Amino acid sequence: MELSCKTEYALLALMELASHYSRGEPLQIRQIATQQGIPDRYLEQILAALRRGGLVLSQRGAKGGYILAREPWKINLLDAIACLESLNSRNKLETLCQTVEGEVLTQVWQEIRDRTLTVLQHYTLQDLCERRDARAQAAIMYYI
Repeated sequence: MELSCKTEYALLALMELASHYSRGEPLQIRQIATQQGIPDRYLEQILAALRRGGLVLSQRGAKGGYILAREPWKINLLDAIACLESLNSRNKLETLCQTVEGEVLTQVWQEIRDRTLTVLQHYTLQDLCERRDARAQAAIMYYI
């Protein structure tokens, strides 16, 4: 499965918001964009899609910005990806079903799709942040 640039940026933005979730302070677009290397204008579109999908909330005003709509451990990767990508590949698969070989391929592709969706449902933003923190900790460790 290949993710679009938009989806990768969305996951990075969500991880940034998850990192600041415990503080309860909204992050402004430019803060997220600078921290994650995402173009501001593109990030605006992404955050709008995530807001429509119910994953982030926006707050207006001088101290406004974006916050997660729910806890990072309650937002899985499938939630995030579904806001930006079409996960329905049935139409493409149904055209293969005209032969026995096509039916076999369709069954295998459907199994792959189902397993992929299961994995995406399993991992949360919290999991991604914990993995990131573990890698960062390992990178600063040194041995005498």
